[in-house]
Amino acid sequence: MFSTAFLDLPPLVGAAGTVRLPGSKSISNRVLLLAALASGTTTIHDLLDSDDTRVMLDALRALGCGIEPVGASLRITGLGGQLPPSLGATLLPLFLGNAGTAMRPLTAALSLLGGEFELSGVPRMHERPIGDLVDALTQLGCRIDYLGNPGYPPLRIHPVSHDELALRAPIRVRGDVSSQFLTALLLALPLAARNDIVIEVVGELISKPYIEITLNLLARFGITVQRDGWERFTIPAGSRYTSPGEIHVEADASSASYFIALGAIATGVSGQNGIRIEGVGAASIQGDIRFIDAARQMGALVDSGPNWLEIRRGAWPLKAIDLDANHIPDAAMTLAVMALYADGPSTLRNIASWRVKETDRIDAMANELHKLGATVEAGPDFIRVHPLPAAEWLPASIRTYDDHRVAMCFSLAAFNSAGVPVRILEPHCVAKTFPDYFETLFSVAEAAEVPVICIDGPTASGKGTLAAEVARLLGYHYLDSGSLYRVTGLAARRAGLEATAANEAQIATLAAALPLQFTEGKVLLAGEDVSDDIRTEAAGMDASRVSALPAVREALQDLQHRFRQLPGLVADGRDMGTVIFPDAALKVFLTAGAAQRAERRHKQLISKGISTTLDSLRSDLEARDARDSSRSVAPLKPAQDARHLDNSQLSIEKSIDTVLNWWQQVQPFKSA
Repeated sequence: MFSTAFLDLPPLVGAAGTVRLPGSKSISNRVLLLAALASGTTTIHDLLDSDDTRVMLDALRALGCGIEPVGASLRITGLGGQLPPSLGATLLPLFLGNAGTAMRPLTAALSLLGGEFELSGVPRMHERPIGDLVDALTQLGCRIDYLGNPGYPPLRIHPVSHDELALRAPIRVRGDVSSQFLTALLLALPLAARNDIVIEVVGELISKPYIEITLNLLARFGITVQRDGWERFTIPAGSRYTSPGEIHVEADASSASYFIALGAIATGVSGQNGIRIEGVGAASIQGDIRFIDAARQMGALVDSGPNWLEIRRGAWPLKAIDLDANHIPDAAMTLAVMALYADGPSTLRNIASWRVKETDRIDAMANELHKLGATVEAGPDFIRVHPLPAAEWLPASIRTYDDHRVAMCFSLAAFNSAGVPVRILEPHCVAKTFPDYFETLFSVAEAAEVPVICIDGPTASGKGTLAAEVARLLGYHYLDSGSLYRVTGLAARRAGLEATAANEAQIATLAAALPLQFTEGKVLLAGEDVSDDIRTEAAGMDASRVSALPAVREALQDLQHRFRQLPGLVADGRDMGTVIFPDAALKVFLTAGAAQRAERRHKQLISKGISTTLDSLRSDLEARDARDSSRSVAPLKPAQDARHLDNSQLSIEKSIDTVLNWWQQVQPFKSA
């Protein structure tokens, strides 16, 4: 997951390949609660690991559920419909983040379990309405107080006995604000089903497919709800939660929408065509799978099987649509970005529920589409998006409003025909449902040009520390070119290959396939930390020997080019900007003086208990500078278009700020 302040997406030109999606958020949190309320043990496979499921799990642990990882699965020992005696009458505070799929169902379930609870979340959760659910629960005799604004969390729930509940008359709940209110009642009321319990929906029920998910999962846990249209639901007397023993969570159909759209938008790459999605198929119980129908209306070619989808670009430009999107409220956001690639204005209707989600999604989508240059019309329950001609696309910094779906939707704007980049602010918000979303996107996408920052300079100039930190702050890959020959020498030694002309081809083959990774200041070879191993005197000698082999140098040059991967690369060395990446967008050449570099190296060695003197270090550095500058192959020198940075008197923080400011100057975005 990218935890950077922003993530720059370079212009993307195509995509192809296979993705496997995380588990459905809607299914995951419903299954967790049902497993917690049931007797016995439920093993859950393919559970989503995200912010929303983590807050639900934290709450269930606090309630006394047994939760045990079993490999990649999770084993839940349920409460059997009763709180453990250990909770007693103690007030239990539960923090539920911005997870509506935790706040609403837990409010209903805890109101019937008999304890004293305080439910709160992030500020946005305290702006998301819950009054209609609370009203329905108070009809029953539940005792719930608002601790802030009436109608909104945070809440205080007081204990009541089932004898105090009025269960004979139908329970009325509004259905036109959020289907989660009805879902919450359906999930919780079997706790009190001494007699038939009837729920009547007031107004038109929105997001009906999410109720289908709820009814399907209740049936898996032994609760068969009788339904009369979408207006009346009956929970039979004597209903009891029965664990199915094991249950598999489908991949998230809402998350599938981004890759369905990707297949509809993108041309193929590297001889491949189309996107294959594994983990969910057209027969999914999730309503958002009907996004497929909308994508087909826009021209996408879709094939499917029991647990997979394949999507290819068909009509181009895409066909404009006018759609009642009430049945796919979350996935429909993706259509708003697809509309930029259509042949006319597209209208999404009956989406008032967008306004009470993680943010006001109608306003958020309209605001950010405007930034891209689009003409957008929005109303209380609709949005109309006009297509963007190539000449009118603008590079935009997309505000995400701490809303995962805004971030994921707008990543698709990077496939614009104008070749302009897109900046996603606070990309970590995708952790709510799809922590590895951007990594998954990059695994199948191809850029016209992956951006590179080169930081060259003499030995002990601090280029490694500077480059690694710049890479971390930008979310870019990092290449420590100075360690390559040392790692190659180490790998050759371990393979029993002396660095001679006779073994040149074998060592070059070895070098070309080095499974290298640079992370957190470490050099990893096939996952093993070899940072100390390559800094020995013997490793230095091995590096000198293998560097004299032309085939090895050529292999390592190819290896360095392969580090150029989305979303970008920061490379440090002595010839990054002159030889390896001469087309880099930013080249920095450090010019720290030998005296200052000797002082830095002296402190470093002394801290490791290595005895040395400043004079000897300075002499060694000056001699090495002379050798490096006069090498016949890739001598140390600044690229003609490099920016010079004398960091002799600068802190590392100031050096980092300088490079980041230079990077901003060569980007089309005004600020982060």
